[in-house]
Amino acid sequence: MKVNPPEPEHAAPDAIIIIFGAAVRPDGRPSQTLLHRVEAAARFGVRFARPLFIPTGAKGRHGDAEAVVMRRVLTDAGYQAADIRVELTGTDTLSSVRAVAAMVRGNTPVFACTSAYHLPRCLLLLRLAGVRARGCPPPPVPAATSRWLRWYWRLRETPALPYDVLLMLWLRVTGKL
Repeated sequence: MKVNPPEPEHAAPDAIIIIFGAAVRPDGRPSQTLLHRVEAAARFGVRFARPLFIPTGAKGRHGDAEAVVMRRVLTDAGYQAADIRVELTGTDTLSSVRAVAAMVRGNTPVFACTSAYHLPRCLLLLRLAGVRARGCPPPPVPAATSRWLRWYWRLRETPALPYDVLLMLWLRVTGKL
Protein backbone atom coordinates (compact mmCIF):
# COMPACT_ATOMS: atom_id res chain seq x y z
CA MET A 1 0.00 0.00 0.00
CA LYS A 2 1.39 3.38 -1.02
CA VAL A 3 1.08 6.19 1.48
CA ASN A 4 1.42 9.81 0.42
CA PRO A 5 4.05 11.60 2.46
CA PRO A 6 2.80 14.42 4.64
CA GLU A 7 2.88 17.81 2.99
CA PRO A 8 5.79 19.93 4.18
CA GLU A 9 4.78 22.70 6.53
CA HIS A 10 6.20 25.43 4.29
CA ALA A 11 5.37 24.05 0.85
CA ALA A 12 5.78 26.35 -2.12
CA PRO A 13 2.66 28.38 -2.92
CA ASP A 14 0.57 27.38 -5.90
CA ALA A 15 -0.55 30.99 -6.47
CA ILE A 16 0.66 34.43 -5.48
CA ILE A 17 -2.06 37.03 -4.99
CA ILE A 18 -0.90 40.65 -4.85
CA ILE A 19 -3.42 42.96 -3.18
CA PHE A 20 -3.03 46.66 -3.95
CA GLY A 21 -3.72 49.00 -1.07
CA ALA A 22 -6.22 51.76 -0.45
CA ALA A 23 -6.89 54.15 2.40
CA VAL A 24 -7.16 53.26 6.06
CA ARG A 25 -9.82 55.13 8.06
CA PRO A 26 -8.91 57.47 10.94
CA ASP A 27 -10.06 54.82 13.43
CA GLY A 28 -7.62 52.29 11.90
CA ARG A 29 -10.25 50.21 10.12
CA PRO A 30 -9.96 49.53 6.38
CA SER A 31 -11.86 51.82 4.03
CA GLN A 32 -14.66 50.17 2.06
CA THR A 33 -12.43 50.06 -1.01
CA LEU A 34 -9.62 48.36 0.90
CA LEU A 35 -12.02 45.92 2.52
CA HIS A 36 -13.61 45.03 -0.82
CA ARG A 37 -10.20 44.38 -2.38
CA VAL A 38 -9.08 42.09 0.43
CA GLU A 39 -12.40 40.24 0.48
CA ALA A 40 -12.12 39.69 -3.30
CA ALA A 41 -8.60 38.32 -2.83
CA ALA A 42 -9.72 36.04 0.01
CA ARG A 43 -12.58 34.68 -2.11
CA PHE A 44 -10.19 34.11 -4.99
CA GLY A 45 -7.64 32.44 -2.73
CA VAL A 46 -9.95 29.53 -1.88
CA ARG A 47 -9.40 28.23 -5.42
CA PHE A 48 -5.86 27.25 -4.48
CA ALA A 49 -4.38 24.78 -2.02
CA ARG A 50 -1.53 27.05 -0.87
CA PRO A 51 -2.04 30.68 -1.90
CA LEU A 52 0.48 33.29 -0.85
CA PHE A 53 -0.97 36.76 -0.35
CA ILE A 54 1.18 39.85 -0.77
CA PRO A 55 -0.73 42.89 0.47
CA THR A 56 1.14 46.04 -0.47
CA GLY A 57 0.82 49.49 1.02
CA ALA A 58 2.76 51.72 3.37
CA LYS A 59 1.49 53.72 6.32
CA GLY A 60 -0.76 56.53 5.20
CA ARG A 61 -2.31 59.37 7.15
CA HIS A 62 -4.21 57.12 9.58
CA GLY A 63 -3.69 53.91 11.52
CA ASP A 64 -1.36 51.10 10.59
CA ALA A 65 0.16 50.53 7.17
CA GLU A 66 -2.34 49.44 4.52
CA ALA A 67 -0.57 46.08 4.21
CA VAL A 68 -0.84 45.46 7.96
CA VAL A 69 -4.56 46.23 7.93
CA MET A 70 -5.01 43.88 4.97
CA ARG A 71 -3.11 41.13 6.78
CA ARG A 72 -5.52 41.51 9.69
CA VAL A 73 -8.53 41.13 7.39
CA LEU A 74 -6.98 38.05 5.77
CA THR A 75 -6.25 36.39 9.12
CA ASP A 76 -9.81 37.20 10.25
CA ALA A 77 -10.96 35.42 7.08
CA GLY A 78 -9.09 32.28 8.20
CA TYR A 79 -5.76 32.52 6.40
CA GLN A 80 -2.61 31.76 8.37
CA ALA A 81 0.16 34.31 8.95
CA ALA A 82 2.50 32.03 6.96
CA ASP A 83 0.21 32.55 3.93
CA ILE A 84 0.74 36.32 4.01
CA ARG A 85 3.89 38.30 3.24
CA VAL A 86 3.31 42.03 3.71
CA GLU A 87 5.04 44.65 1.58
CA LEU A 88 5.25 47.86 3.61
CA THR A 89 7.04 50.30 1.29
CA GLY A 90 4.54 50.90 -1.52
CA THR A 91 3.24 54.46 -1.36
CA ASP A 92 1.58 54.40 -4.79
CA THR A 93 0.90 51.92 -7.57
CA LEU A 94 4.30 52.24 -9.22
CA SER A 95 6.31 51.83 -6.01
CA SER A 96 4.12 48.90 -4.99
CA VAL A 97 4.74 47.18 -8.33
CA ARG A 98 8.49 47.74 -8.03
CA ALA A 99 8.52 46.29 -4.53
CA VAL A 100 6.44 43.20 -5.25
CA ALA A 101 8.28 42.51 -8.52
CA ALA A 102 11.40 41.91 -6.42
CA MET A 103 9.44 39.50 -4.21
CA VAL A 104 7.89 37.25 -6.87
CA ARG A 105 10.34 35.23 -8.89
CA GLY A 106 9.85 31.80 -10.36
CA ASN A 107 7.04 30.04 -12.14
CA THR A 108 4.27 30.37 -9.57
CA PRO A 109 1.17 31.99 -11.14
CA VAL A 110 0.75 35.61 -10.03
CA PHE A 111 -2.58 37.41 -9.76
CA ALA A 112 -3.28 41.08 -9.09
CA CYS A 113 -6.25 42.01 -6.95
CA THR A 114 -7.60 45.54 -6.93
CA SER A 115 -10.66 47.52 -7.97
CA ALA A 116 -11.87 47.08 -11.55
CA TYR A 117 -10.91 50.61 -12.62
CA HIS A 118 -7.35 50.12 -11.29
CA LEU A 119 -6.68 46.60 -12.58
CA PRO A 120 -5.50 47.45 -16.13
CA ARG A 121 -2.77 49.79 -14.83
CA CYS A 122 -1.62 47.30 -12.20
CA LEU A 123 -1.40 44.47 -14.73
CA LEU A 124 0.45 46.54 -17.30
CA LEU A 125 2.98 47.80 -14.75
CA LEU A 126 3.53 44.30 -13.35
CA ARG A 127 4.16 42.95 -16.85
CA LEU A 128 6.57 45.79 -17.63
CA ALA A 129 8.36 44.89 -14.39
CA GLY A 130 8.77 41.32 -15.61
CA VAL A 131 5.93 39.72 -13.65
CA ARG A 132 3.54 37.71 -15.81
CA ALA A 133 0.49 38.60 -13.75
CA ARG A 134 -3.15 38.00 -14.45
CA GLY A 135 -6.09 39.71 -12.85
CA CYS A 136 -8.17 38.13 -10.16
CA PRO A 137 -11.88 38.94 -10.24
CA PRO A 138 -12.28 42.47 -8.87
CA PRO A 139 -14.69 43.26 -6.07
CA PRO A 140 -18.28 42.79 -7.23
CA VAL A 141 -19.27 46.24 -6.00
CA PRO A 142 -18.49 49.62 -7.54
CA ALA A 143 -15.57 51.60 -6.14
CA ALA A 144 -17.94 54.34 -4.96
CA THR A 145 -21.66 54.73 -4.39
CA SER A 146 -21.83 58.05 -6.24
CA ARG A 147 -21.86 57.86 -10.02
CA TRP A 148 -19.71 61.02 -10.19
CA LEU A 149 -17.17 59.60 -7.81
CA ARG A 150 -16.97 56.39 -9.85
CA TRP A 151 -16.22 58.48 -12.93
CA TYR A 152 -13.63 60.44 -10.98
CA TRP A 153 -11.73 57.23 -10.17
CA ARG A 154 -11.97 55.98 -13.75
CA LEU A 155 -10.86 59.30 -15.23
CA ARG A 156 -8.01 59.53 -12.76
CA GLU A 157 -6.52 56.43 -14.37
CA THR A 158 -6.37 58.19 -17.77
CA PRO A 159 -3.28 60.32 -17.01
CA ALA A 160 -1.90 57.89 -14.41
CA LEU A 161 -1.53 54.97 -16.81
CA PRO A 162 0.74 56.59 -19.43
CA TYR A 163 2.65 58.47 -16.71
CA ASP A 164 3.42 55.29 -14.76
CA VAL A 165 4.20 53.34 -17.94
CA LEU A 166 6.74 55.95 -19.03
CA LEU A 167 8.33 55.94 -15.56
CA MET A 168 8.47 52.12 -15.56
CA LEU A 169 10.06 52.07 -19.02
CA TRP A 170 12.60 54.67 -17.85
CA LEU A 171 13.42 52.53 -14.81
CA ARG A 172 13.97 49.52 -17.08
CA VAL A 173 16.17 51.44 -19.51
CA THR A 174 18.30 52.91 -16.74
CA GLY A 175 18.63 49.54 -14.98
CA LYS A 176 16.84 50.65 -11.82
CA LEU A 177 14.25 47.92 -11.98
